[in-house]
Amino acid sequence: MASAAYTDDSGSEVIDPPKSEVLDVAELVGDHIQLTQKSNVVASSSVRELLECPVCLSAMYPPIHQCSNGHTLCSGCKPRVHNRCPTCRHELGNIRCLALEKVAASLELPCKYQNFGCLGIYPYYCKLKHESQCQYRPYSCPYAGSECTVGGDIPYLVNHLKDDHKVDMHSGSTFNHRYVKSNPHEVENATWMLTVFSCFGQYFCLHFEAFQLGMAPVYIAFLRFMGDDAEAKKYSYSLEVGGGGRKMIFQGVPRSIRDGHRKVRDSYDGLIIQRNMALFFSGGERKELKLRVTGRIWKEE
Repeated sequence: MASAAYTDDSGSEVIDPPKSEVLDVAELVGDHIQLTQKSNVVASSSVRELLECPVCLSAMYPPIHQCSNGHTLCSGCKPRVHNRCPTCRHELGNIRCLALEKVAASLELPCKYQNFGCLGIYPYYCKLKHESQCQYRPYSCPYAGSECTVGGDIPYLVNHLKDDHKVDMHSGSTFNHRYVKSNPHEVENATWMLTVFSCFGQYFCLHFEAFQLGMAPVYIAFLRFMGDDAEAKKYSYSLEVGGGGRKMIFQGVPRSIRDGHRKVRDSYDGLIIQRNMALFFSGGERKELKLRVTGRIWKEE
């Protein structure tokens, strides 16, 4: 039977162990773990230390390797140490520590996002997969003007955007924004100040950027929802830009901020305006960008 693969925080691929090695650890119902009030083993700190790779310091998953002296390390780090034990320098060979793998299968651990509200206790081999999808995992800052590393829940990020990034904050479900840029022919990549809207008890981020679509310079406007994708799909929005008797309209569903702004931009999920058309909309001698983008947000019934 094929094993399920996913990725841990270090970017290494983790393979679920064969089901024969983790029998009776948890009942899997669809994609969800059915938690029960069992008195299963909860890992002590000493046991958890045994399951920590001495090289990358991450939790180890099958196959766990060991040297002839019993020192262990994860499969991802084995190639990095050139088949030499990082503890005693003996040759590693291909010895697998099945005992430690079976010990791990008997453990249950709390989600690492318990401080954010997750109360689940998960079998060791299911914990990492749960954490990659946990609804309580913190959101990344949606600000697109810098590589901001701040993370947290939505109320925290709203205050962070307002206090630290000084973004424009607006209330209401309609908007009328003007984007201006001198010498637009010299602009290949640019990001305008993020705007945050508060409506329907939620927060939305309006992005406007210049970038290259193939060889063509374009502008894009799109909306992101400050929350999970399931909630984002309850809303729709429209964007409109025009001038000189012509008009462009886009309608779509806001993307969750779980998707980075570059991912949304590079999927072209928004109102895309070619530079020549943007300058036509701007009027005048086409030497300055003067775009007025209007739009609205509504909740689907």
